[in-house]
Amino acid sequence: MTGDESDNTFGAEDLECIPTVRFFRRALIQDCDLVPWGSNYTFGVLLEDPEGEFDETLAIYKPGAGEIPLWDFPDDTLYLREYAAYLVSEALGWHFIPTTVIRDGPHGVGTVQEYIEPEKDTHYFTFRDEYREELKRMALFDLITNNADRKAGHCLRGLADGRIWGIDHGLTFNVQPKLRTVIWDFQEEPIDEALLADLRRIGADGELATRLLRYLNPLEVRAFALRLNRILATAVFPPLMSRRSIPWGF
Repeated sequence: MTGDESDNTFGAEDLECIPTVRFFRRALIQDCDLVPWGSNYTFGVLLEDPEGEFDETLAIYKPGAGEIPLWDFPDDTLYLREYAAYLVSEALGWHFIPTTVIRDGPHGVGTVQEYIEPEKDTHYFTFRDEYREELKRMALFDLITNNADRKAGHCLRGLADGRIWGIDHGLTFNVQPKLRTVIWDFQEEPIDEALLADLRRIGADGELATRLLRYLNPLEVRAFALRLNRILATAVFPPLMSRRSIPWGF
């Protein structure tokens, strides 16, 4: 189950009009099991629809209370950044982040995100030659959101749909340059005009900035706009300048 993509972007309407989003907000959490990996407390949950419209669905629940403090990101903000990243993906019409909501759960408020079952033994390095267009969008997304943690395993090919998905966007939107990613295939290549058009649209969309201000501080939203405008001005994927731009444990 994935979000309704009948519209290319969320436009002026609220995301709450999307049936899957409404379901993720109202669903009952019937099971909550700790996922035994990752730096922060993450739980696999089973969602049950009290209205009977949707089948039981697996999801990933990341409560703010389970975040380990970091020196370079404010405390209790990673789940907010995760949701802000989802908003940007939807605004662009790229839809590569699974349905994500902020809601209460057994361990307090956090994100609940649709679980995408990945094809076994697949990750960025196993399919990067086959899905260049999808990965160009993801690379560009990481540039504008200043993603500090795009590991190979954070790129999935869905078992059920064969689509390329991106997950784990809590380390995004920092004011300081933090880009760390494995996706450097396109460095110094011109950015496709269609992708630039998507960036221009959200850059001119005051509604997106207003939404982001609910989850990020004003300096972070301004830095996001500056990064976006810089990419529009150069229209080229930047080169890899340092090994620090590749995440540890890629």
